[in-house]
Amino acid sequence: MGVNSFLAAVAPHPPKSPHEQHSKSGRDMPAAVVTALVLVAIVAVSVAFHPIWFVVLAVVGFAIGLWEAAGAFIVRDIHAPVTPMILGVLLMAIATYSEGIAAGFLTFCFSALFVMAWAIFSRRQPAVMNALAGVFALGWIGMSGMFAVAMTALPNAAWCIVTLVLLPAASDTGGLALGVVLGKHPIAPSISPKKSWEGFAGSVLFSFIAAWLFIRLALGLNWWWVLTFTLITPVLATVGDFAESLLKRDMKIKDMGTIFPGHGGMLDRIDAVLFCAPSFYLLYLLALGAPAAVS
Repeated sequence: MGVNSFLAAVAPHPPKSPHEQHSKSGRDMPAAVVTALVLVAIVAVSVAFHPIWFVVLAVVGFAIGLWEAAGAFIVRDIHAPVTPMILGVLLMAIATYSEGIAAGFLTFCFSALFVMAWAIFSRRQPAVMNALAGVFALGWIGMSGMFAVAMTALPNAAWCIVTLVLLPAASDTGGLALGVVLGKHPIAPSISPKKSWEGFAGSVLFSFIAAWLFIRLALGLNWWWVLTFTLITPVLATVGDFAESLLKRDMKIKDMGTIFPGHGGMLDRIDAVLFCAPSFYLLYLLALGAPAAVS
Protein backbone atom coordinates (compact mmCIF):
# COMPACT_ATOMS: atom_id res chain seq x y z
CA MET A 1 0.00 0.00 0.00
CA GLY A 2 1.43 3.38 -0.99
CA VAL A 3 1.57 6.43 1.27
CA ASN A 4 -1.34 8.14 -0.48
CA SER A 5 -3.49 5.02 -0.25
CA PHE A 6 -2.71 4.69 3.46
CA LEU A 7 -3.57 8.32 4.17
CA ALA A 8 -6.83 7.97 2.28
CA ALA A 9 -7.72 4.88 4.29
CA VAL A 10 -7.11 6.45 7.71
CA ALA A 11 -8.45 9.93 6.95
CA PRO A 12 -11.74 10.81 8.67
CA HIS A 13 -14.82 10.11 6.61
CA PRO A 14 -18.29 11.61 7.06
CA PRO A 15 -20.67 9.32 8.99
CA LYS A 16 -23.61 7.82 7.21
CA SER A 17 -26.80 9.82 7.03
CA PRO A 18 -29.87 8.62 8.94
CA HIS A 19 -31.24 7.05 5.76
CA GLU A 20 -28.10 4.98 5.32
CA GLN A 21 -27.99 3.66 8.89
CA HIS A 22 -28.87 0.03 9.50
CA SER A 23 -31.70 0.83 11.87
CA LYS A 24 -34.00 3.83 11.84
CA SER A 25 -35.58 3.25 15.26
CA GLY A 26 -33.71 3.01 18.50
CA ARG A 27 -30.78 0.79 19.33
CA ASP A 28 -29.91 -2.80 18.66
CA MET A 29 -30.43 -3.62 22.34
CA PRO A 30 -28.66 -7.04 22.55
CA ALA A 31 -25.61 -5.57 20.85
CA ALA A 32 -25.83 -2.42 23.00
CA VAL A 33 -25.90 -4.42 26.25
CA VAL A 34 -22.94 -6.59 25.25
CA THR A 35 -20.98 -3.54 24.09
CA ALA A 36 -21.67 -1.66 27.34
CA LEU A 37 -20.56 -4.61 29.48
CA VAL A 38 -17.36 -5.03 27.48
CA LEU A 39 -16.53 -1.32 27.75
CA VAL A 40 -17.13 -1.28 31.51
CA ALA A 41 -14.94 -4.38 31.88
CA ILE A 42 -12.13 -2.74 29.90
CA VAL A 43 -12.24 0.39 32.07
CA ALA A 44 -12.36 -1.70 35.26
CA VAL A 45 -9.33 -3.74 34.18
CA SER A 46 -7.39 -0.60 33.18
CA VAL A 47 -7.79 1.02 36.62
CA ALA A 48 -7.29 -2.22 38.54
CA PHE A 49 -3.62 -2.55 37.57
CA HIS A 50 -2.21 0.98 37.30
CA PRO A 51 -3.67 4.43 36.49
CA ILE A 52 -1.37 4.77 33.50
CA TRP A 53 -3.36 2.11 31.67
CA PHE A 54 -6.52 4.15 32.11
CA VAL A 55 -4.67 7.19 30.73
CA VAL A 56 -3.60 5.18 27.69
CA LEU A 57 -7.17 3.95 27.22
CA ALA A 58 -8.51 7.48 27.59
CA VAL A 59 -6.08 8.91 25.03
CA VAL A 60 -7.10 6.24 22.52
CA GLY A 61 -10.76 7.06 23.14
CA PHE A 62 -10.19 10.80 22.81
CA ALA A 63 -8.21 10.33 19.61
CA ILE A 64 -11.02 8.25 18.10
CA GLY A 65 -13.51 10.88 19.22
CA LEU A 66 -11.52 13.65 17.54
CA TRP A 67 -11.31 11.57 14.38
CA GLU A 68 -15.11 11.06 14.45
CA ALA A 69 -15.73 14.77 15.03
CA ALA A 70 -13.49 15.63 12.08
CA GLY A 71 -15.48 13.18 9.96
CA ALA A 72 -18.74 14.84 11.00
CA PHE A 73 -17.41 18.30 10.10
CA ILE A 74 -16.57 17.08 6.60
CA VAL A 75 -20.32 16.82 5.96
CA ARG A 76 -20.30 20.65 6.06
CA ASP A 77 -17.08 20.79 4.02
CA ILE A 78 -15.09 21.77 7.11
CA HIS A 79 -11.75 20.00 7.41
CA ALA A 80 -10.50 20.15 10.98
CA PRO A 81 -6.74 19.38 11.21
CA VAL A 82 -6.77 15.90 12.74
CA THR A 83 -3.02 15.38 13.15
CA PRO A 84 -2.33 18.36 15.47
CA MET A 85 -5.59 17.68 17.32
CA ILE A 86 -4.54 14.14 18.21
CA LEU A 87 -1.00 15.25 19.03
CA GLY A 88 -2.46 17.97 21.25
CA VAL A 89 -4.70 15.60 23.20
CA LEU A 90 -1.75 13.24 23.72
CA LEU A 91 0.40 16.05 25.14
CA MET A 92 -2.51 17.29 27.27
CA ALA A 93 -2.94 13.83 28.78
CA ILE A 94 0.76 13.51 29.54
CA ALA A 95 0.89 16.96 31.13
CA THR A 96 -2.23 16.36 33.21
CA TYR A 97 -1.12 12.93 34.39
CA SER A 98 2.37 14.09 35.35
CA GLU A 99 1.75 17.65 36.59
CA GLY A 100 -1.98 18.12 37.19
CA ILE A 101 -4.97 19.75 35.58
CA ALA A 102 -3.39 23.23 35.47
CA ALA A 103 -0.57 21.88 33.30
CA GLY A 104 -3.15 20.14 31.12
CA PHE A 105 -5.02 23.41 30.61
CA LEU A 106 -1.80 25.26 29.73
CA THR A 107 -0.96 22.52 27.22
CA PHE A 108 -4.45 22.90 25.75
CA CYS A 109 -3.80 26.60 25.15
CA PHE A 110 -0.59 25.89 23.23
CA SER A 111 -2.24 22.97 21.40
CA ALA A 112 -5.14 25.21 20.34
CA LEU A 113 -2.68 27.72 18.89
CA PHE A 114 -0.89 24.91 17.08
CA VAL A 115 -4.19 23.63 15.64
CA MET A 116 -5.12 27.12 14.44
CA ALA A 117 -1.70 27.71 12.87
CA TRP A 118 -1.79 24.31 11.13
CA ALA A 119 -5.24 24.99 9.68
CA ILE A 120 -4.42 28.50 8.52
CA PHE A 121 -1.00 27.81 7.02
CA SER A 122 -2.20 24.67 5.26
CA ARG A 123 -4.39 27.04 3.20
CA ARG A 124 -7.17 24.50 2.87
CA GLN A 125 -10.38 26.47 2.61
CA PRO A 126 -12.29 27.54 4.59
CA ALA A 127 -9.15 27.97 6.72
CA VAL A 128 -10.72 29.94 9.57
CA MET A 129 -13.65 27.53 9.94
CA ASN A 130 -11.25 24.58 9.82
CA ALA A 131 -9.21 26.16 12.63
CA LEU A 132 -12.27 26.96 14.76
CA ALA A 133 -13.67 23.45 14.30
CA GLY A 134 -10.34 21.94 15.39
CA VAL A 135 -10.12 24.10 18.51
CA PHE A 136 -13.77 23.40 19.34
CA ALA A 137 -13.25 19.63 19.11
CA LEU A 138 -10.03 19.81 21.13
CA GLY A 139 -11.78 21.76 23.87
CA TRP A 140 -14.92 19.63 23.89
CA ILE A 141 -13.20 16.25 23.86
CA GLY A 142 -9.66 16.95 24.97
CA MET A 143 -10.11 19.50 27.75
CA SER A 144 -13.21 17.83 29.19
CA GLY A 145 -11.44 14.50 29.05
CA MET A 146 -8.42 15.87 30.91
CA PHE A 147 -10.55 16.09 34.06
CA ALA A 148 -11.00 12.33 33.85
CA VAL A 149 -7.23 11.91 33.50
CA ALA A 150 -6.70 14.22 36.49
CA MET A 151 -8.76 11.84 38.63
CA THR A 152 -5.80 9.44 38.64
CA ALA A 153 -4.22 11.76 41.25
CA LEU A 154 -7.20 11.65 43.62
CA PRO A 155 -7.57 9.46 46.70
CA ASN A 156 -9.43 6.26 45.77
CA ALA A 157 -8.69 7.14 42.15
CA ALA A 158 -9.86 3.78 40.79
CA TRP A 159 -13.31 4.14 42.35
CA CYS A 160 -13.54 7.78 41.25
CA ILE A 161 -12.90 6.78 37.63
CA VAL A 162 -15.26 3.81 37.75
CA THR A 163 -17.95 6.03 39.25
CA LEU A 164 -17.43 8.61 36.50
CA VAL A 165 -18.10 5.89 33.93
CA LEU A 166 -20.92 4.04 35.67
CA LEU A 167 -23.09 6.90 36.94
CA PRO A 168 -23.71 8.35 33.45
CA ALA A 169 -24.21 4.79 32.18
CA ALA A 170 -26.80 4.17 34.91
CA SER A 171 -28.52 7.45 34.07
CA ASP A 172 -28.64 6.49 30.38
CA THR A 173 -29.96 3.02 31.20
CA GLY A 174 -32.68 4.33 33.51
CA GLY A 175 -33.73 6.96 31.00
CA LEU A 176 -33.95 4.38 28.24
CA ALA A 177 -35.84 1.83 30.36
CA LEU A 178 -38.55 4.14 31.70
CA GLY A 179 -38.62 6.22 28.54
CA VAL A 180 -39.47 3.22 26.38
CA VAL A 181 -42.15 1.97 28.78
CA LEU A 182 -43.73 5.20 30.07
CA GLY A 183 -42.37 8.03 27.92
CA LYS A 184 -45.15 10.37 26.77
CA HIS A 185 -43.91 13.90 27.43
CA PRO A 186 -40.80 14.91 25.43
CA ILE A 187 -38.34 17.25 27.12
CA ALA A 188 -37.17 18.93 23.91
CA PRO A 189 -38.88 17.31 20.91
CA SER A 190 -37.13 19.56 18.39
CA ILE A 191 -33.72 18.34 19.61
CA SER A 192 -34.24 14.75 20.74
CA PRO A 193 -37.85 13.55 20.47
CA LYS A 194 -37.14 10.29 22.31
CA LYS A 195 -35.98 12.03 25.51
CA SER A 196 -38.99 12.25 27.82
CA TRP A 197 -39.62 13.52 31.33
CA GLU A 198 -40.62 10.00 32.31
CA GLY A 199 -37.28 8.80 31.04
CA PHE A 200 -35.55 11.57 33.01
CA ALA A 201 -37.25 10.28 36.15
CA GLY A 202 -35.79 6.87 35.34
CA SER A 203 -32.36 8.49 34.97
CA VAL A 204 -32.69 9.99 38.45
CA LEU A 205 -33.79 6.67 39.94
CA PHE A 206 -30.98 4.64 38.40
CA SER A 207 -28.46 7.37 39.23
CA PHE A 208 -29.54 7.18 42.87
CA ILE A 209 -28.99 3.42 42.93
CA ALA A 210 -25.56 3.77 41.33
CA ALA A 211 -24.62 6.69 43.61
CA TRP A 212 -25.60 4.70 46.69
CA LEU A 213 -23.45 1.77 45.55
CA PHE A 214 -20.38 3.74 44.52
CA ILE A 215 -20.49 7.13 46.26
CA ARG A 216 -21.76 5.77 49.57
CA LEU A 217 -20.42 2.22 49.77
CA ALA A 218 -17.27 2.26 47.59
CA LEU A 219 -16.03 5.81 48.31
CA GLY A 220 -17.54 6.02 51.80
CA LEU A 221 -19.08 9.48 51.38
CA ASN A 222 -22.16 10.60 53.27
CA TRP A 223 -25.74 10.90 52.03
CA TRP A 224 -25.33 14.56 51.09
CA TRP A 225 -22.84 13.55 48.42
CA VAL A 226 -25.04 10.65 47.30
CA LEU A 227 -27.90 13.08 46.69
CA THR A 228 -25.59 15.61 45.01
CA PHE A 229 -24.28 13.06 42.50
CA THR A 230 -27.81 11.66 42.06
CA LEU A 231 -29.17 15.03 40.99
CA ILE A 232 -26.24 16.33 38.98
CA THR A 233 -25.61 13.20 36.89
CA PRO A 234 -28.94 13.05 34.99
CA VAL A 235 -28.83 16.79 34.30
CA LEU A 236 -25.29 16.76 32.93
CA ALA A 237 -25.77 13.50 31.03
CA THR A 238 -28.99 14.78 29.44
CA VAL A 239 -27.40 18.13 28.51
CA GLY A 240 -24.45 16.27 27.01
CA ASP A 241 -26.77 14.09 24.96
CA PHE A 242 -28.76 17.12 23.78
CA ALA A 243 -25.57 18.97 22.82
CA GLU A 244 -24.37 16.09 20.69
CA SER A 245 -27.86 15.65 19.24
CA LEU A 246 -27.83 19.29 18.13
CA LEU A 247 -24.45 18.80 16.50
CA LYS A 248 -25.58 15.63 14.72
CA ARG A 249 -28.80 17.30 13.62
CA ASP A 250 -26.83 20.19 12.15
CA MET A 251 -24.52 17.70 10.40
CA LYS A 252 -27.57 15.68 9.27
CA ILE A 253 -26.17 12.41 10.65
CA LYS A 254 -27.65 9.85 13.05
CA ASP A 255 -24.52 8.64 14.84
CA MET A 256 -21.00 10.02 15.05
CA GLY A 257 -19.61 6.66 14.00
CA THR A 258 -20.17 2.91 13.92
CA ILE A 259 -17.28 1.59 16.01
CA PHE A 260 -19.51 0.17 18.78
CA PRO A 261 -22.40 -2.16 17.87
CA GLY A 262 -25.64 -0.78 19.29
CA HIS A 263 -24.00 2.44 20.47
CA GLY A 264 -22.77 4.18 17.32
CA GLY A 265 -19.42 5.90 17.59
CA MET A 266 -17.01 6.71 20.40
CA LEU A 267 -18.58 10.13 20.93
CA ASP A 268 -22.04 8.58 21.11
CA ARG A 269 -20.71 6.49 23.99
CA ILE A 270 -18.69 9.06 25.95
CA ASP A 271 -20.68 12.28 25.41
CA ALA A 272 -22.26 12.10 28.88
CA VAL A 273 -18.93 11.20 30.52
CA LEU A 274 -17.27 14.23 28.91
CA PHE A 275 -19.95 16.55 30.26
CA CYS A 276 -19.82 14.96 33.74
CA ALA A 277 -16.02 14.83 34.10
CA PRO A 278 -15.30 18.49 35.07
CA SER A 279 -18.12 18.65 37.63
CA PHE A 280 -17.31 15.21 39.03
CA TYR A 281 -13.66 16.18 39.42
CA LEU A 282 -14.60 19.32 41.38
CA LEU A 283 -17.03 17.37 43.57
CA TYR A 284 -14.40 14.74 44.27
CA LEU A 285 -11.96 17.47 45.33
CA LEU A 286 -14.52 18.91 47.72
CA ALA A 287 -15.70 15.57 49.06
CA LEU A 288 -12.38 13.77 49.35
CA GLY A 289 -10.30 16.75 50.43
CA ALA A 290 -7.54 16.48 47.82
CA PRO A 291 -6.21 20.00 47.11
CA ALA A 292 -2.88 18.54 45.94
CA ALA A 293 -4.62 17.07 42.90
CA VAL A 294 -4.89 20.52 41.30
CA SER A 295 -1.16 21.24 41.38
